[in-house]
Amino acid sequence: MTELRQLPFDRNDLLEISPEFGELRAEEPIAKVLTRTGDEAWLVTGYDEIRQVFADARFGRSHPTPESAPRLSNSALLGGPIGDYETEREVHQRMRRLLTPAFSARRMRSLSDRVRLLIDDLLDGLAEQGPPADLHERFSVPLPMQVICELLGVPYEDRERFRAMADDMADLDDGERSAAAQAELRAYSYAIVQAKRERPGEDVYSDLAAADLPEEDVARIAAGLLFAGHETTVNQIDQGVLLFLRNPEQRDALLRDPSLVSTAVEEILRVAAPSEHGIIRYAHEDVEIGGVTIKAGEVLMLATIAANRDERVYPDAEHFDIARENAEPHVGFGYAMHYCLGASLARVELGAVFSSLFQRFPTLRLAVPYEQLKPRSDRLTGGFAELPVTW
Repeated sequence: MTELRQLPFDRNDLLEISPEFGELRAEEPIAKVLTRTGDEAWLVTGYDEIRQVFADARFGRSHPTPESAPRLSNSALLGGPIGDYETEREVHQRMRRLLTPAFSARRMRSLSDRVRLLIDDLLDGLAEQGPPADLHERFSVPLPMQVICELLGVPYEDRERFRAMADDMADLDDGERSAAAQAELRAYSYAIVQAKRERPGEDVYSDLAAADLPEEDVARIAAGLLFAGHETTVNQIDQGVLLFLRNPEQRDALLRDPSLVSTAVEEILRVAAPSEHGIIRYAHEDVEIGGVTIKAGEVLMLATIAANRDERVYPDAEHFDIARENAEPHVGFGYAMHYCLGASLARVELGAVFSSLFQRFPTLRLAVPYEQLKPRSDRLTGGFAELPVTW
């Protein structure tokens, strides 16, 4: 028997993905591997194959025997099964019906002015402080955190508290620490939702307070929104900045033609790979995908970062090109019934960031050698511990 490849793969460049992903995508886009926990999993790296899995209702996040289910990692959030096996599909559909209006493109666009004001304030603060500065801590973190607090109805003054919970929850190695932080974040989020039943506002947690969903699901959804709503965007901002700094001709093109910002955002979302953890799915029955039979109960790791660099879909796929024409939609936000509800919010934030940052600081550059940046490889969402810049 051929020895299975072991995750995580070696990664030499923070803006590139591990070479093994490309090798497998070319040779075997659905391949058996060993996960961080030593379990066998199907690693899916092809663009078409990943879209098929996302669109197939026979795959889900739950498992009939969660205690013994194979896992991707010890992360309590995305490392193993969540949700009730019998009701997962029904709860998912009700959750999407409830939250889709709150995250509609129109509602997100209405946030644009507020997001731009927040960005202007943060950039003013950077200018007043002067170089050098940690862009991660002074800009990339506070912007999405304040936006998601306002959208959900979470007190911004609690930001350090729930940021610490989110960081612990993202631990890939210490399962007990991750699970304890997840329980704490769920309890914190649910307490806010409960308070909204007495004093509702114009926010998403008030919508959840009025929802006809089991308490456990409300707590899980509330915590998930708070975590994903800021953590992922933080990393996309950092990665986007680095992509421009490492490709100065692309930064200059954006400065010359600000109308490129929309395609620039899509290219950042396609190329950026702050984490190589992947998205988890379980087969709820035997399913054939790409000529491979996935048996009921087996786990899949959807490597969307690899699919977004599939040469069969994107010419010169490894190249960061903000003027890329007629590109197929990336799968960074999922696909079909599992398309991310927060996609419009992320686009609004990233569009506003990259419409402003380099216009305000056209000489922005790293304050340390690129090789000295510290990746958070032990965290679910990856990214950087800091991003020192000067100008």
